[in-house]
Amino acid sequence: MSNPIRVMLVEDHPEYREVVELALQLESDLEMIAEFGTAERALRHLQSSQGNPVPDVILLDLHLPGISGLETIPHFAAVVPDARIIILTQSDREQDVLNAISLGAAGYLLKSATVTQIKDGIRSVMKGGASLDARIASFVLRSLKSKLPAEVNDESPITGRELEVLQLMAEGLPKKNIADQLSISPNTVVTHVTHIYEKLDAQNAPSAIAKAFRKGILKMEEED
Repeated sequence: MSNPIRVMLVEDHPEYREVVELALQLESDLEMIAEFGTAERALRHLQSSQGNPVPDVILLDLHLPGISGLETIPHFAAVVPDARIIILTQSDREQDVLNAISLGAAGYLLKSATVTQIKDGIRSVMKGGASLDARIASFVLRSLKSKLPAEVNDESPITGRELEVLQLMAEGLPKKNIADQLSISPNTVVTHVTHIYEKLDAQNAPSAIAKAFRKGILKMEEED
């Protein structure tokens, strides 16, 4: 049996921390190893930890007392470079979303997400995918048209099937739904996603989607 995914939660509301912790306790493949009310305390713990477990995933609120979650993304990435960061916040502001993704966040969930969505999001980013709230995914795609410079490349390295997978990723569909829609196995979807990341030199789904739009592999539909 593989080791459980180690999770650190940085969230200033004790009640919400308790809800997430209780939810993770019910899963054999997930383990809450630490939780903090401020980013400063979380960073000090990671920087001074001696023999303490290192998180695989950091659930990070944006609006924290002291240093904001957004400001600390690069610091967490420097201290634990292999950890995936999922933003878990109430903010659906345009600038917060784009800044977090551009700084390397592997996921962006709103606190209105169910505990099941949070748990699935953790598992998704550990498999190399992304965890985006459906509304956030839709917003990001709308924003790409005006915010990303054109870098059109007619000789796309992406195969036809990979393009189908990429288009569904851009619509915010999880791997299971992509598999169902294309009538292929989830493992096949994982293989296609891996190849897409390699060909686009991307670390996660938001990065792959952004690069696909810049290169002209994905086309933004014109609004009426």
